[in-house]
Amino acid sequence: MGAPDGKVIALVGNPNCGKTTLFNALTGSQQYVGNWPGVTVEKKEGRMKEGGLRVMDLPGIYSLSPYTMEEIIARDYILDGGPDLLLNIVDGTNLERNLYLSLQLLELGLPTVIAVNMMDDVRAKGDQIDCGMLSQGLGVPVIPITARRGENLPALLSAVEDCLQRGRGPARRIRYDDATERAMGRMERMLNQQGVDFGGRNRFYLPKLLEDDGEIKDRLALSEEARRQMEQIVQDYEATSRYGDRETMVADARYRAITELCGEAVIKNQRPGAMTLSDKIDRIATSRIFALPVFLFLMFLMFSLTFGPVGRVLGEGVEALMAAVGNGVRTLLDAACASPWTYSLLLDAVVAGVGAVLSFLPQIMLLFFFLSLLEDSGYMARAAFIMDRLLRKLGLSGKSFIPMLMGFGCTTPAVMAARTMENEKERRMTIMLTPFMSCSARLPIYALFASIFFPRYTGLVIFAMYLTGMLVAILCGLLLKKTVLKEDNSTFVMELPPYRLPTLKSMGLHMWDKCKGFLIRAGTLIFLMTVLIWLLQHFDFHLRMVDDMSQSIFAVAGSTLAPVFAPLGFGFWQASVALLTGLVAKETVVSSFMLLYGCADKAALGGILATAFTPLSALSFLVFVLLYMPCVSAFASICREMNSFKWAGATVALQMGAAYLGSLLVFQVGSLLL
Repeated sequence: MGAPDGKVIALVGNPNCGKTTLFNALTGSQQYVGNWPGVTVEKKEGRMKEGGLRVMDLPGIYSLSPYTMEEIIARDYILDGGPDLLLNIVDGTNLERNLYLSLQLLELGLPTVIAVNMMDDVRAKGDQIDCGMLSQGLGVPVIPITARRGENLPALLSAVEDCLQRGRGPARRIRYDDATERAMGRMERMLNQQGVDFGGRNRFYLPKLLEDDGEIKDRLALSEEARRQMEQIVQDYEATSRYGDRETMVADARYRAITELCGEAVIKNQRPGAMTLSDKIDRIATSRIFALPVFLFLMFLMFSLTFGPVGRVLGEGVEALMAAVGNGVRTLLDAACASPWTYSLLLDAVVAGVGAVLSFLPQIMLLFFFLSLLEDSGYMARAAFIMDRLLRKLGLSGKSFIPMLMGFGCTTPAVMAARTMENEKERRMTIMLTPFMSCSARLPIYALFASIFFPRYTGLVIFAMYLTGMLVAILCGLLLKKTVLKEDNSTFVMELPPYRLPTLKSMGLHMWDKCKGFLIRAGTLIFLMTVLIWLLQHFDFHLRMVDDMSQSIFAVAGSTLAPVFAPLGFGFWQASVALLTGLVAKETVVSSFMLLYGCADKAALGGILATAFTPLSALSFLVFVLLYMPCVSAFASICREMNSFKWAGATVALQMGAAYLGSLLVFQVGSLLL
């Protein structure tokens, strides 16, 4: 008999334990699988492919102590949301560290199943884990699995269903050392006398009170007298150890229990201190001398392959497909004897405009394929570790690298990812600097201009754009640190997962996730923008259709703005209008030029742009596109996360100022040198 429909399973585990991979395997969800802490900021829900069980994917956490946003989200949901079962995923290659969270989950008394993941890596190292013995020691089912390969998932689901049907918590209680047990016993008796209701979760609350967890004290509504007596018990407890620190003593008690459990159930093949393959690779990949050159080389190689012959050939294939679509639409319009304006709207605006953006889809797919390869292999966690050294000079830490790295995909979720940072000034600075990381929406603009003006160095020019964004972020970070955001940066602790061979399924899910978002934008926002651009291009302020485009709404508005951009090398109204449309979505800059110049394909547009721009003014234009304000969606996200329109406005002012100054320097200095 299967488990009842509608029951809720909460997936809980450390970062990098394979929790989200298991979520995808159980639900068929196409959720992106990352390989660094903090990628899952909010809980996500799905349903199992078979049956009606709901699965809640909670953020990756190391403990149930509310030190980070992830831990707060997970603990609040478990304590207040009431999942019917906890499915705790632990990394078999780091079993002792992962079981630290497991012990806290077991203390909640909820039905629990533990899945020991990455058993293929355990076997590859020659280690052995006796899951049956672990199950006896912990009092809950312990199932060995390999989530990315789907290994032993039927046995895991069977254990989950059986545990849900029985509806009972752990069959035994983990006992700690005598001093800890005595202190918890004294505290329990005292609080019972005070009339405190533990709600049946004594074994969870008591260690937390020993740790001096303020939120637990508030949750239990302890009186001042209870807090005073409890403080005396804790001081007596601290006096029994050389540590003299309550949190350290409780952590030590848990790890002693874990060591005793693993001493019987785990056999390690590797001698202590022996170097693993990951250790040997890291001697180069994270060394002080080679770390940064290796990182830059990998980034350069990625851009060279993405925008080299393979990317161009695939892009030309999409262009040929869109040309065939255009011919088909033209044939239908001919048969319907459509009016001239209908031809112009459908062929020039919709097919040509949207098609110009879609032609860059293969290159975006390639870029995210390589990014997924680096992330899933474990290298991107090393990149955060490497960048920590540089970011500290800006008053930040390696924690800021995670949202900044996400900014290469899309600024909106990258800004949201900064909410996991505890230090408020560090979080604000991260949000202000993240938009300088060039998002994927800018790629079509880079690819178009680089292929026209720098055809032999397309990959190098695009790589230089990304480096320029990082360099400007560094300079602005130094400025902010010296002025409005003065504060010492926080500590940074990050686990470096072992290097792993990524699976094609994982990388495929990553690519599809990014491409799906791109296609949705092309089919909705970019489509609507091309129609709006066509209307503003063909009508004047009296809403009359014009034959001369210089009399249109866009031409008048663009001509008003054009003098502002003249010192930057592109003081003509078409460039001004294209930049304005880019505030809605950066991809529309390309389709705007297609419409404004009346081009049917990129080849025709390339010829016109080659006369409108010089190589120097084109480079100046790219720098402005790189640095100026991101799309309105990103701005809304900045307002929400800053919780202050003033700070959001300051962020936009910083970006626009950097864009204008950077572009001005490129064009004016370049004009003097050439």
